[in-house]
Amino acid sequence: MHTPPRYSLRPTVFIAAAAALLGGCVDRAPVAPDAKPAASSAPLALRQAAEEERAVATLRRVTARYHDLDVAKSEGFVLLHECENRPDEGPVGAVYYNPGRLLDGKIDPASPDALIYEPPRRDGGQPKLVGAEFATLDAGQPAPEFLGHTFQREEEFGVFGLHVWIWRHNPEGMFEEANPTVSCGAE
Repeated sequence: MHTPPRYSLRPTVFIAAAAALLGGCVDRAPVAPDAKPAASSAPLALRQAAEEERAVATLRRVTARYHDLDVAKSEGFVLLHECENRPDEGPVGAVYYNPGRLLDGKIDPASPDALIYEPPRRDGGQPKLVGAEFATLDAGQPAPEFLGHTFQREEEFGVFGLHVWIWRHNPEGMFEEANPTVSCGAE
């Protein structure tokens, strides 16, 4: 003869009691802290570094096609000046600027105002894209800043400019005016 299984109410009673106890504590239950974006809780220096990194990445992405100077010219960039070695600063490179971008008054990593090229070496080849530049018209206002870097007044062109050496390392700093690794001579 088969004996039916015996069920105990003990586990059911235990689960119900535990649920009642926990339910009574619901208003005092620990909760996770409010989710806040990491950037707002990070120190200011880290937020600025992250913002600079994003801007530089954007600038590299949008200027990559300009390694071919013909592409830059086809998109409206014109020669501002040949490669120059400034007496008090050092080599700057040849600068091609986009008049429409310069006149829009915006400082936008997705739309740089100018491109900086190193002329080809003696063995021929194409100019090498070494950096980009942000610029605004100088209307007598204080020098603007971008990502904590102050623009330099370029009186001969009537602008404030900020060079960003994104395609050629600059031992003086990414946002310095001149770059000692750029050569204006045909070597």
